[in-house]
Amino acid sequence: MSSTAATEHDPLDDILLRVGRLNYTWTNTESLFIHVMAGLAGMDKETAVVVFLTLNTTAARLDLVDRLSKLSRVPEEERRAVTRLTQRFRKESRLRNKYNHCIYSFDPEGGTPQTIMMRIADRKDEIIMGKQEPAGEDQLAQIDKTIGRLRQLNLDIWAVIRERGYPL
Repeated sequence: MSSTAATEHDPLDDILLRVGRLNYTWTNTESLFIHVMAGLAGMDKETAVVVFLTLNTTAARLDLVDRLSKLSRVPEEERRAVTRLTQRFRKESRLRNKYNHCIYSFDPEGGTPQTIMMRIADRKDEIIMGKQEPAGEDQLAQIDKTIGRLRQLNLDIWAVIRERGYPL
């Protein structure tokens, strides 16, 4: 590899590295709901892992945690603490879903990559597919902010797990 190739800036690498960090942070934070689920349902962590992995989507997992928190035996303060966490996590899903349900188009000359959405939007008289958007510095900054919020949420979930004595 030439010395110039080692120092070249690749905008596609910027977005892919950030999406990788976003996914890592997301998955790591989502897995903490195993402990919350175990505590609310009164099960050991191993059983909670089986339930968590059996539910195929984040939405199903969060729905279960929310529903468990709404059981009459769960104190109101605990319910509020848990639902605040699940609401915050759900809020971050839009951006994560955007970057996980698209493909990337890049300029071989090093220009701004494009995201191409891999979903169909049904409208009254038409369908829209393949919506393209630039993945420039503004979008990278949005991903960075989301990662930061997820990191803080991770710490906040740990605080509730410890405070409530949920199984570790």
